Amino acid sequence: MIVTTCETVAGKRIVRTLGLVRGNAVRARHIGKDIMAQLRNIVGGEVMEYTKLLAESREQSLDRMVTEAKLLGANAVIATRFATSMVAQGMAELLAYGTAVVVEDE
Repeated sequence: MIVTTCETVAGKRIVRTLGLVRGNAVRARHIGKDIMAQLRNIVGGEVMEYTKLLAESREQSLDRMVTEAKLLGANAVIATRFATSMVAQGMAELLAYGTAVVVEDE
């Protein structure tokens, strides 16, 4: 499965557009990670606990988007984007979305 942020795929042509696909993940903070993050807030530096949490959420939302695209019969997703939003205090959603298409060699 080709996943790209571009509107086209080099060396391929879009033969069918199947529509919008998306995948999301909602994650809540963990009290242990919050304590470590607060300590990092005092001394400075990267908050690795949250970096890892967001990276996992990104991968999970991408995987879910690709699964939806495959169910439609796509072999590529173009114009992929990410969006985040706060769902509740301490909870965030990460959304991956794009356009499912069928591409073939030019």
